Amino acid sequence: MAPRIVVTVADPSLQPDLDLARRKNDRYAESVRRHGGRPVLLDATTGPRERERAFETMDGLLLSGGADVHPSRYGQADLGSREIEPARDELEAAAWDAAEVRHLPVLGICRGFQAINIFSGGTLLQDVAGHAGPGWGTGPAAMHRIRIDPASRLASMLFPGVDDDRLGANVNTYHHQAVLPSDVAPSLLATAWADSPVGEIVEALERPGGRFIVGVQCHPERTEFGPPELERLWAAFIAACGRPAGPQVRARSSARSS
Repeated sequence: MAPRIVVTVADPSLQPDLDLARRKNDRYAESVRRHGGRPVLLDATTGPRERERAFETMDGLLLSGGADVHPSRYGQADLGSREIEPARDELEAAAWDAAEVRHLPVLGICRGFQAINIFSGGTLLQDVAGHAGPGWGTGPAAMHRIRIDPASRLASMLFPGVDDDRLGANVNTYHHQAVLPSDVAPSLLATAWADSPVGEIVEALERPGGRFIVGVQCHPERTEFGPPELERLWAAFIAACGRPAGPQVRARSSARSS
C-alpha cells in the first residue's frame, strides 16, 4: 500500500487569493504522489474526528509552507511576524506530537522547517528585511546559494557518493523569517547555511539518528525554481514513510487486518 502522508496546509478560505492558495496546497500533494505516497491534506478547518483518524493511520508527516508561527510558541513577543494563524499552529503541534509518539518520519518545508525547530525547543528571527523576494505569481523566485554539510543526511540524499567541502546548491527564497545558528534546538543539527542581510542563516535541519526528521527552508515542490537534486529529498522521505517505524506502526497494521 502507498504510505499515507498527512500534509498540513493553509486553510484556503483565509488567504487573499483562494485559487492560488489551493494551487499551493496541490503542489505539495503532487510531490507526494509523484514519489508513490498518498497525501492526506489537513487544514485548520478539519474536524477533530477526522484529524484523529488521520493521525492514527498516517505513515509520515509533511509540514508545509505558509503563514508565520505565533511567536508565543517559542517564548517571544510579536516583533515582526506576519499573517499569524493560531489555529494552524494548534493543528501542526498536534500532528507533530502524534508523529513523535509513533516515531514517524517528518519533513518540514519553509514554515514547516521553522515549525520543526520550534516544536523541538528552538526559536526564530522574526523578520529578515528584503530577503523573501517575489511571491507566488508575481515573478521568478529569488534564488541564493546554500552550503551543505557533506556529512549530513541531506547531502547523502541530494548528492549520494559525493564528499566535497564545497557542496551546495542554488535554491529559491520565499521566506522573511529565519533560523539563526544560535536559534537551533538542542536536539537538532544545522546542515545547510546561506548568507543573508542579517548574516549567516540556517537553511536545513535534521535530527541525528535513524529516524527521518528533516527540514529545509526552501520550497522543493517548486520544481521550476530549484535544482533537480531536490527531487531526491521527496523520494527519500516517501521511502522512509514506507518502512515500519516501530511497535506502534506494527500494532496499527495488525489491527487493520483483524
